[in-house]
Amino acid sequence: MNLKEFTNLPLMGILRDVDPDIIEPLSETVISSGLNTIEITMNTSSAPRLINKMRKSAGKRLMVGAGTVLTMDDMRSALDSGATFIVMPTLVREIVEYCAKNSIPVFPGAMTPQEIYDAWTAGATMVKVFPAKFLGPGYIKEIKGPFKDIKLLACGGVTNDNIGLFFSSGASAVAFGGSVFKKEWLRRGEFHRIGEAIKELVEGYEEKYKSKK
Repeated sequence: MNLKEFTNLPLMGILRDVDPDIIEPLSETVISSGLNTIEITMNTSSAPRLINKMRKSAGKRLMVGAGTVLTMDDMRSALDSGATFIVMPTLVREIVEYCAKNSIPVFPGAMTPQEIYDAWTAGATMVKVFPAKFLGPGYIKEIKGPFKDIKLLACGGVTNDNIGLFFSSGASAVAFGGSVFKKEWLRRGEFHRIGEAIKELVEGYEEKYKSKK
């Protein structure tokens, strides 16, 4: 993962329960819509195969990582398949420490101030605040009060209406999954609808926050 490139467009898509047959057209949709960072969750069937397939399909046009990584075996399998970053719903200290030691971007999940602090001090690239949709941008703003140097990735509940507010409240990045990669759209091959949803978020970030920095 090129962190400079991610910082320039700090939006991360989350793919879960996707069919291998749609990886190539889905990759092209994501790329053409302006998104350059995707994670495939390890609790998806054949996740390592999907990661490898997306890496080969997208080449250098997408940064592909693994999400829902909960064990060292998951992490090794993901990295062996070509994942360039690791995302977790919680803090697994040995995974974070391994990634930090080996210069692999890692995003452990946390919610409370103590959990966020523990994840950051363990070596997180950013701490994924999850699930952010229940607390909203206001929580991010409150957390940044005492923890102004901790980089936060807000995950869950990010929409075109609030994406600018998440960033102006202190988030360094955001992640989104089912609200954009809807199961029915994936099942019916309605990639144009996914592309439109991605474009809205990319444009929302650029218009409501980046252009005002």
